[in-house]
Formats: sequence, C-alpha cells, structure tokens
Amino acid sequence: MAADTELRELAPPAFTHAVPALLQVYEAAMRPPPEQLPGRASIMNGHAYYPGFRSVVAVRGGEPVGFAYAFHGYRGQWWHDTVVEGLRADGRARQARRYLSDPLEIAEVHVHPDAQNQGVGRSMLYALCRGRPERTAVLSTRSGPSAARHLYRSCGFTEVLEDFSFPGSPDQPFSIMAARLPLTGSGGRRPPGRSVGWPWTGSR
Repeated sequence: MAADTELRELAPPAFTHAVPALLQVYEAAMRPPPEQLPGRASIMNGHAYYPGFRSVVAVRGGEPVGFAYAFHGYRGQWWHDTVVEGLRADGRARQARRYLSDPLEIAEVHVHPDAQNQGVGRSMLYALCRGRPERTAVLSTRSGPSAARHLYRSCGFTEVLEDFSFPGSPDQPFSIMAARLPLTGSGGRRPPGRSVGWPWTGSR
C-alpha cells in the first residue's frame, strides 16, 4: 500500500457518521443505480451495531479511498440464513456447519478506482480479520473472473457455493467464499486454544 495512504478503524458512531463519504467510494467502485444508494446507506448504518462490528477505512489526503467492514455472523441474520439455506439446498450441509457456525461475515470491501491495484484492498482485508476470535471468514462476490476474486483467493478464500442468486437479485449470481482465520499471508497467529491443524469436529 502506498506510503501516503493510512488505515483507520472507525467505531460504530464514527462509521455511521462517515457513511455518506463511504458511499461515494462505493458508488465509484460499483456504479450502482442511484436509486439503490439510500437503501445501501440504511443497510450500512444498521450493520454498524451488529455484534463484533469492525470497520477499516483507507484514507489518502484526508479523503477515504477505500473501506471495508465485517461483523460476527450468526443465525437470524439475513445473509447468514440465506447462505446456509442455499448450501443445504445444494447438498452441502456439512460446509454450512463448517464455515458458518462461527464466522466473521465480511459485508463490504470497496476501493475507489483511482486507488485500485495498489494493495489497499489487501491491507484492509488483513486489518479487518486480524486477531478475530471467529474460526472462519465468509463473504460473497459476483461470479466470474475479477480482481476481487483474485484477491480473496490469494488470501486463502475458496469457493463453497457458485452461481448463487440472492432473493430479489436473480440476474446477479454470486460466489460464496470462505477462509480459515487467520488469513493466508497476513502474518496473524491463531488465538490460544485453537489447534494448528484446526481439526473439524462438527461441534461448532
């Protein structure tokens, strides 16, 4: 990551205050229909108060050029329950238990086009996952080859469900990806009590 870029972790109140500026990064990176932005802002503001919320913002020249956030995923959350149901419907109940029993749900990772391919996304992803107590990290990304998918794979994520359509978005297939924590290449250490081999027992 460029020396003139710094990462800042925002507590929930600071994050919600920054949502309008962060949406500008989201809009530049994703180019969504303008009418979707108010709904996206509402979702982000709600996520800020989920258990285990953490946000990381990349700042350059006093302005955000990237942001990422995550929280602890559990039963009763829309994304979590939708993906678990999708995995079970695809005959992958074991993967659902393994990857979604104790997950860090990575909700958003976005980098402004002017700051892409400079290590910003990787730095934010590592900071987001560093020292987390969860066993796994999970996320969804649009299906097909992309820089985002390449980044996630290089950090240890693998596809556990391909071409998955969320309710309300049948024409936008996604890949569900998961990784064991700590992420590959992050230099992180496993929390005490977790075995190096991380044998799956099915109990969590």
